[in-house]
Amino acid sequence: MTFYAPFTIPFIVGATFMFAVVAAKWTLWFIRLPKVDRRLVRSNLFTRKTILAAWEVVRESLLHVRIFKVNPKLGYMHMSLAFGWFLLIAVGWIETIFYLGWEMIPLQGHVFFKYFMPLNNISEHIYIFEQLMDALLLFVLSGVALAWYKRLRSKSLGLRRTTKHILFDRVALSALWFIFPARLVAESLTAAIYGGGGFLTGGIGGVLSGVVEREVLMMMYEPSWWFYSAMLGIFFVAMPFSRYMHIFTEIPLIFLRRWQLHPTAERKSYDNFEIEACSRCGICIDPCQLQADLGINDTQSVYYLRDRRYNMLSLKVANNCLMCGRCESVCPVGINLATLRLNSRAKRRNIPNEGRYKYIKGLDRSVGSGRVGYFAGCMTPLTPAVQRSMEQIFRVAGENVWYADKDGGVCCGRPLMLSGETDAARKMVVYNTDLFRKHEITTLVTSCPICLRVFKESYHLDGIEVLHHSEYIDRLIAEQRLTLGTNTAKYSYHDPCELGRGLGVYDAPRRVIESIGELREPEHNRSNSLCCGGSLANTVIDDAQQQRIAKRMTKELENTGCDEIVTSCPLCNKSIARAATIPTKDIAEVVAERIVQK
Repeated sequence: MTFYAPFTIPFIVGATFMFAVVAAKWTLWFIRLPKVDRRLVRSNLFTRKTILAAWEVVRESLLHVRIFKVNPKLGYMHMSLAFGWFLLIAVGWIETIFYLGWEMIPLQGHVFFKYFMPLNNISEHIYIFEQLMDALLLFVLSGVALAWYKRLRSKSLGLRRTTKHILFDRVALSALWFIFPARLVAESLTAAIYGGGGFLTGGIGGVLSGVVEREVLMMMYEPSWWFYSAMLGIFFVAMPFSRYMHIFTEIPLIFLRRWQLHPTAERKSYDNFEIEACSRCGICIDPCQLQADLGINDTQSVYYLRDRRYNMLSLKVANNCLMCGRCESVCPVGINLATLRLNSRAKRRNIPNEGRYKYIKGLDRSVGSGRVGYFAGCMTPLTPAVQRSMEQIFRVAGENVWYADKDGGVCCGRPLMLSGETDAARKMVVYNTDLFRKHEITTLVTSCPICLRVFKESYHLDGIEVLHHSEYIDRLIAEQRLTLGTNTAKYSYHDPCELGRGLGVYDAPRRVIESIGELREPEHNRSNSLCCGGSLANTVIDDAQQQRIAKRMTKELENTGCDEIVTSCPLCNKSIARAATIPTKDIAEVVAERIVQK
């Protein structure tokens, strides 16, 4: 049996190069994993988690279920290319076995089997394989057609704009777009000259043999296979350095997540896998309010990941992000975009200095006593009515409260983390943790979602329950320790980014509001809520730009026909109040106003 022809050289070289580079990258990335992560890999390798990861690979790397949920048209496009190509390979492999048995056949023999059939005097064509392979080729070609159309009319596929690509992306993309049309031409010409083929290639081949001279077909035959092989070879060479590296990167990333590896702002983990798992699909661009409200088109997560991957990340791109989580909530790969931003900022801006913050040692400005502790945070004093309202709620509920920072305290540390100052933030974490332990609290309540998130993600507060004040108020109402009077007022609730997308707290604030009056939801709510623009994470945009973002989202809240806007974040409260034409209040204020004294 002959399974070599000169035209296969581009394919063989490209495939060999691709697998070598991918293997080298995987090896290097695994070696660079922290020891604790490598131990997690070893301990979880032969467990049920590995089986679940394998099933997730099928769902996400082949079927692209998450993309389907966000955008069905894009989901079909990605699935047809990934799953369709996989099936072409798998069914093609089975086809060669049916024809030749279990004979050892080189890779190019499987890929170009239709070319080698007449060369090896195989004249019998198995009908089911001819039709099935043509159906799969048509399936893939439909995805290619959608990809072409997306470049021309992205809005028709649900995208306001598509991504901007680097050279390797363009080379790989162009080759990919021609691989399957080239295969269609090569196999149709083969069918025209030697017979065979299914409803697609055989049909086209029949038409060609009827209108084109055999000599002309023979002149076109070898070049068509050369072109097909060349497109495959070019794609394979460019792929490890292009967006298409995600094909081989998302798979191990899924396993690493299932094995419970967790990157943090202070410590890298599988960062390289996440950075190169981005397919640059562009789904993250449209949700970005910097793009939608300010026309900033070069700092979105897709470009941040691209620039970080190629070591050309600028401070502007790294820092010009609200870190609101809107992009992360729709990312079909589930990349930890905010965490990646944080640890890249830490690398560039962290300034270890053991002499700073010495003043906090031994500092204790807390007042009161009780098993319930209240941490107002730095932002709450900007809206003092929130703290007064919480004090009233505690008093009516008969709660003995220890106030961590009533007369001034120490920041929770998250603003420093957001700016990249992880060492300074760690000092705050240690100080506050020691303070909470010293006063033996069992429940910690805060009015600031920024504080709440860092308490849950970066502190080690085992044995201390951490609650947002909306969750605490919801509990008091459920336990009948707080009685509220109802009214006919209509409220529109804004989900703060850190509380909603960041921590998944959606229902408790709504239950509290609905116990008082009518809740009216804006168009964007819950996980799709708009950012107020006042994020501490963005150090690039100015105050006027922040207000433009706030005005757009506030107008949407006002369009519900509400009497008052309610939020659960002091920073959001300030931002919305500046832009609103109707009263804006924290949920604690609304509750305090409706307390029924027993």
